[in-house]
Amino acid sequence: MSASRGTQRSDPATERLTGWIQPVVTDAGYDLEDLVVTPAGRRSVVRVVVDREQGITLDDIAEVSRAVSEVLDSNDDGMGRTPYVLEVTSPGVDRPLTDPRHWRRNTGRLVQVAAGPSGSTEQLTGRITAVDDAGVTLAVEAKGKPGAKKRPPQPRLVPWAELGAGRVQVEFGRPDAADDGHDADVDADIDEDIAQDDAVELEDLDEAEPADDDGGEK
Repeated sequence: MSASRGTQRSDPATERLTGWIQPVVTDAGYDLEDLVVTPAGRRSVVRVVVDREQGITLDDIAEVSRAVSEVLDSNDDGMGRTPYVLEVTSPGVDRPLTDPRHWRRNTGRLVQVAAGPSGSTEQLTGRITAVDDAGVTLAVEAKGKPGAKKRPPQPRLVPWAELGAGRVQVEFGRPDAADDGHDADVDADIDEDIAQDDAVELEDLDEAEPADDDGGEK
């Protein structure tokens, strides 16, 4: 059950949760990218994906977790009597770029995207150099004959109407990676730390759970 943008429709319960969680996340200065509720045995896992212009840190994740937990606890009827585990995380580097804000946040990164008018699109690989109302400007490597001298990347403006979902390409050893605020290794470390925290939370719940009673869980 997901409240993410796309073709999948969310169910009424997830929509109700979104109605509670969205204002809390927005008021804290973040964007709610996705909300997924997944049954996990006798529990439900509520996964909240957030992001913002400056990127997400572990402290940000902790702040949002506290705020979302409070609103879920104060609206307990939304989860019924089902125990739940709350996971708050940031988008991974494999998250498709679908909104203008996604493209802005990844300025300077290398992406792959299908671009062009409907029916005649082409796959482009280029670095995001600018994002504005007109569309996205990519520095695309010029195609040349094998063995020919490599030419510098050429800027290409892709209008929003001709822009598909972009995919960030992971780069290793990029000279300016430490300066763009979006290092792939940092993103991976954050996601790994969050996953470890979630695993600890699940283990704590298992230890606290009586054999035949759900008491003590959320």
